[in-house]
Amino acid sequence: MDAAPALERLGGTAGARDLLRLTTRRRLRRAVARGPVVRLSRGRYALPTAGDARRVASRLTAIVCLRSAAAHYGWALKEQPPVPELLVRRGRKLAPEQREGVSIHWANVADDQVVDGVTTPLRTVIDCARTLPFDEALAIADSALRSGLVTRTDLDAIDVRGAGADAVRRVLRHADRRAANPFESVLRALCIEVGIVVEPQAAVDLGTGTIHPDLVCHALRLAFEADSWSYHASRKAHRRDCARYNLLVIHGWRVLRFTWEQVMHDQTYVRWVLAEVVRRVGRPEVDAVVPSHARATAAG
Repeated sequence: MDAAPALERLGGTAGARDLLRLTTRRRLRRAVARGPVVRLSRGRYALPTAGDARRVASRLTAIVCLRSAAAHYGWALKEQPPVPELLVRRGRKLAPEQREGVSIHWANVADDQVVDGVTTPLRTVIDCARTLPFDEALAIADSALRSGLVTRTDLDAIDVRGAGADAVRRVLRHADRRAANPFESVLRALCIEVGIVVEPQAAVDLGTGTIHPDLVCHALRLAFEADSWSYHASRKAHRRDCARYNLLVIHGWRVLRFTWEQVMHDQTYVRWVLAEVVRRVGRPEVDAVVPSHARATAAG
């Protein structure tokens, strides 16, 4: 696989180790030389999403926002924006030619919600949650938490109002830094949509040891694996995962495995499978579908 598509599959930003599971050093060097991939630092690469947005924003005196802002902060995205996403203050007019090749959003924004021409990390998470589909917004919120630029305390303190407030609350409630990548985040979003709230990387004690499936629903004894062939680069890794799946089944767990292509591009199929599981094994109790961090907050 060429380096740019490989990087897009990884969310638009990745370290060399993960990227080289999907491409070769030669292809990576060529992509950096030609421009489809940007070398951020030693061993760290990204698509040119953020740089393109900042150049256009500077020309239009606009603010980088939404997915373009998320890319600026190095967060992994389900999908890269097809054009730079920019914000201008309400009431400002732009000529048709100025709006070509960009996605313009009009909104009021406080001075302390913009830093160096980009919406702040917290404002970016809120805007994405308000504007984007749930799965995309959740992937961004998860990545924001992983980066440390946004904390759980920040999200819990937000008092959301106005249009789209319910969508924002939903994303903030379920955001979880334990999700490893957009692949897992999007699969988790699909589970939530059908009424199965899963925990990323939750511990499952099998008696002979503890394992951490990608997603776990203890209430229904379901384990979900976001199966990427890139992580089965060796026979040893493949054997390890097969043994893990078998142990789960032996101990009474159901294991559901989905590929990246299914989760990202065939969500109708994934939703059907998940709905069938709920129909056949029953729906968990209400308390079981609340994320663990939300239960801890409520208890405190």
